[in-house]
Amino acid sequence: MAKTRNAGSAPSRRHVIKGAAALAAGIAAPAVLRMGTAYAAYPDRPVRIVVANTPGGPSDITARILTAALQEATGKTFIVENRGGAGGNIGMAHVANAEADGYTLLLATNAVSVNPSLYNTLPFDPLKDFVGVCEVAGSPNTFVVRADLGVKTMKEFVALVKTNPDKFNVATPPIGTAPQLQAEVLKIREGLGKMASIVFAGGGDALKALLSGTVQLSSGSLPPAHPHIKAGTLTCLAVTGESRWPDLPQIPTMLEQGYKDFVFATDTVLLAPAKTPPDVVKWVEKETLAILNKPDMKEKLFKAGFLVRPQDGKAAMARVTKEVAMFRDVIAQAGIKKL
Repeated sequence: MAKTRNAGSAPSRRHVIKGAAALAAGIAAPAVLRMGTAYAAYPDRPVRIVVANTPGGPSDITARILTAALQEATGKTFIVENRGGAGGNIGMAHVANAEADGYTLLLATNAVSVNPSLYNTLPFDPLKDFVGVCEVAGSPNTFVVRADLGVKTMKEFVALVKTNPDKFNVATPPIGTAPQLQAEVLKIREGLGKMASIVFAGGGDALKALLSGTVQLSSGSLPPAHPHIKAGTLTCLAVTGESRWPDLPQIPTMLEQGYKDFVFATDTVLLAPAKTPPDVVKWVEKETLAILNKPDMKEKLFKAGFLVRPQDGKAAMARVTKEVAMFRDVIAQAGIKKL
């Protein structure tokens, strides 16, 4: 005779397993749905774009133009957060170690490629700790002096410095930036070892020191100096790009003035922490590239001293990888000691 189980008897092992599976499925399904919804809704809170320098420099100028455009185009909130110090290492390390959720990004300059060869120890690895979002824009660097100094070319300035080298110094952005590096290369090539290098927390600060008369030469990117050059307050001795800047055709390059291979630029790329979800990276890449390809955005950045270079995340990381090796050679050939 078959046994029957009454309502008060203990459930069988089979029923327990089936019940647990059903419960797990009931819990997991909403979780999966919430995850999909979260990614679909990205970003549902402010996205921080970290600039590893103080306000007023090229990366800060670019970031502020870009965040304003992203907000207008997407209706989402993007903010710039300045984290300068230690040659940009503080800000870059902050992003490398941030939660990889897409809410902390880095607007990096060439310092991300320079610093591995300039510092004995680094709190991040540029090739392992970041993923490329996109290339943004680039600009040649400059050497500028106050107009009242009375020199027009780099050779004239060098000759003046050599008459009394102890009275001259050069302001640069943080150690590891392309402008700081080019200043050291100039000093080595021209034998200007007595000309002191005054390193500031950002390119904007370095330029302010020149405008106030604290220093006699500023080595920096074009954007902060551009309006002062146009106004005639500052004289640009040279641009360090491969060719002259379009709206400053009267200013020669360092190459044209006899400085072989003297090409330096400040390039900006947008990076994210390495483990950021690919869908999130793709969303930011798509929205940013769409903005950078707009004629009015290109014009706005050009007027600020930048040429837009709208390349995808793969191209951004390829540039970083290439420049790590390139700057390693430049630093070694210039005889610059590691910090």
